[in-house]
Amino acid sequence: MKEFKLFLESLVPFTESEMQVLLSLFSEIQLKKKDYFAQEGEFSSKLAFVSSGVLRAFFRNKTGNEYNKTFFTPSNFVAAYSSITTKQKNLINIQCLTDCTLLVADFRQLTSLYKAYPKFESLARVMAEYKFSIKEKREIELVTLEATERYEIFKKEHPNLENLISQYHIASYLGITPTQLSRIRRQNSKS
Repeated sequence: MKEFKLFLESLVPFTESEMQVLLSLFSEIQLKKKDYFAQEGEFSSKLAFVSSGVLRAFFRNKTGNEYNKTFFTPSNFVAAYSSITTKQKNLINIQCLTDCTLLVADFRQLTSLYKAYPKFESLARVMAEYKFSIKEKREIELVTLEATERYEIFKKEHPNLENLISQYHIASYLGITPTQLSRIRRQNSKS
C-alpha cells in the first residue's frame, strides 16, 4: 500500500484525510498466472492498481487469433476502461501473464465521491489523459514505424518484461509473428 500511496501522491497532492478515504476504497487481491481480471462480453466495475505481476489486455477475433493491446505492469492502473465508463460489456480480455497482486476498488464507488472529494475526479482526469496519450502514441507507432523500431521502443518502455513473458505475447503486441520477432532479436544480438 505504501507504493500505491507514493504513486497517488505523485499525481495529485492529497491531504492525509483525502488519502485515507481513497485508500479505504481499495483492497488487495491475488491472482494466479492465466487468471482473468476482466473478460470479453462481461460487465466490469473494478479498477485496480498493479502492485506486482504483469497482465495483458487483448482481444480475440472470430477465428480465435489473439492480439495483445497493452501490458499492465507494477505501478499502473488496470481496468476494462470502456466497460467501467460506459457500463457496457467488455470489448477486451485482461489476463494475468504472471502471478499478480492487485489493489482493487469499485469504480462506481470511487466516482460517487467526486463531488465530496474533487481531487478524486482530478486523479481520474489525470489518469484518463495519460492513458489517452499512451494509446495515441502506440497507434501512431503501429502504422508509421518498422517492426524493429517498435521492438526497440518496447524494450525501453518495458525493461525486463522480455524475461517475464513469452515471446508470443511480445510479438502479438508488436503486430508481428513470433518468427519475425526471433529474426529481429537475432539481428540485434549481432549488432
